[in-house]
Amino acid sequence: EALAELGRLGSADQQDAPRPSLARVGVLAERARAAGIAVALDVATTDEPLPAGVDLAAFRVVQEALANTAKHAHAGRAWVTVRCDARAVGLEIADDGWGPRAAPSRDDDVTTGHGLAGMRERVALYGGTLETGPREQGRGFRVHATIPIDG
Repeated sequence: EALAELGRLGSADQQDAPRPSLARVGVLAERARAAGIAVALDVATTDEPLPAGVDLAAFRVVQEALANTAKHAHAGRAWVTVRCDARAVGLEIADDGWGPRAAPSRDDDVTTGHGLAGMRERVALYGGTLETGPREQGRGFRVHATIPIDG
């Protein structure tokens, strides 16, 4: 149920729902918590509003990364860090789950890259970078994105 709700958050058919935004990243963390993942959220933003497209792209990266964690990682914990300054939005989403597998499965978004490809395309649209792979410390997976604010 939590995964379905995570997927519906911000969908086009919710006319009166709040617009997906980094200001609502706490809702994504709550959805992942409802799916049984302990999520630590660390958000530091400026008072200046982000351009709508950058804000949406950043939100979707966090959403997809947490959805992948809930669906594929068998993780107990996840960490979401958001940093915004006048030049860029920095995102890091990591978990303590299985991490990347040696033999990809055709049905697995994480290993075949469907979810990762979508994140990469969103970030690239704004001239940003996306790094994905195993965590440097311990087991798990890490998504790191930087999205320039002025393109």
